[in-house]
Amino acid sequence: MTLFRLAAATALASLIAIPASAEFALDARFTDADGDMVADIPSDPAQQVDPATLIFAYTPVEDPAVYVDVWKEFLDHLSEVTGKPVEFFPVQNNAAQYEAMRAGRLHIAGVNTGGNAIAVACSGFRPFAMMANADGSYGYEMEIITYPDSGISELSDLKGRQLAFTSETSNSGFKAPQALLESEFDLQVERDYTPAFSGGHDNSILGVANKDYDAAAIANSVLTRMTARGVVNSDDLVTVYKSDTFPTTGYGVVHNLTPELQDKIQQAFFSFDWTGTGLETEFAPQGETQFIPISFQEHWAVIRQIDEAMGVTYTCN
Repeated sequence: MTLFRLAAATALASLIAIPASAEFALDARFTDADGDMVADIPSDPAQQVDPATLIFAYTPVEDPAVYVDVWKEFLDHLSEVTGKPVEFFPVQNNAAQYEAMRAGRLHIAGVNTGGNAIAVACSGFRPFAMMANADGSYGYEMEIITYPDSGISELSDLKGRQLAFTSETSNSGFKAPQALLESEFDLQVERDYTPAFSGGHDNSILGVANKDYDAAAIANSVLTRMTARGVVNSDDLVTVYKSDTFPTTGYGVVHNLTPELQDKIQQAFFSFDWTGTGLETEFAPQGETQFIPISFQEHWAVIRQIDEAMGVTYTCN
């Protein structure tokens, strides 16, 4: 299944002039009668589903096996609130996650920042929550990192070098840095630097630390967690660019779960006590200690604008 087509990038500097969601549209199989830019819950009860077992997947930004234990207490809580068994689905890549939702094999998910638009448009994803700090602030930054003594101290030094991206659906791992480099620094992919695709932020970070890549565009939230776990040493990395703040992973459900079940799932997210859990251990180092309500229409406006600036369109088969 081809979920998107990536066209040539245009100037990121023009983002502010682009109307939010100008080119965004849901697949024809979905409706949006209330205009909130996400698929409506089917009005016909016969089209609604109430699975015996709920399947949850976290965005595949790092080794999925790491997150089985991280999410255990939350999934136990989710099971208690919904009255249903919950299984963790360790997806290996973003496309597999979107396709599993579209096919009805995945019910609840945390979808990476750049992938939310694809999941909403093509898979009927209804995001409603995001991790945040205790004061309600949220988000992460895109950083371009290198290793000490690489000869790269500013972005112009990327000329003639290799820059690792994660995947074409990633906001911080591809779309934002490519658009930024071209529009603000006149650095074009292939012409000025050689791209590589690592498949994930953790792969990019480790690749730079091990000097397999000259530099990489990554989400600093992933770097923070990897440093806190001792997976990578901060002395092995140097940041040469840091962006403004973007929204982080969006959590939500597929559109056709029953309204009652969707309400219970949201209740589970917003009633979860993080104290002493795997989520606190993993995400507190970057300041995230709670789930807050969000809307795709409001919180993902800047991401849709980046997609529009890059000429990204989605073909849902």
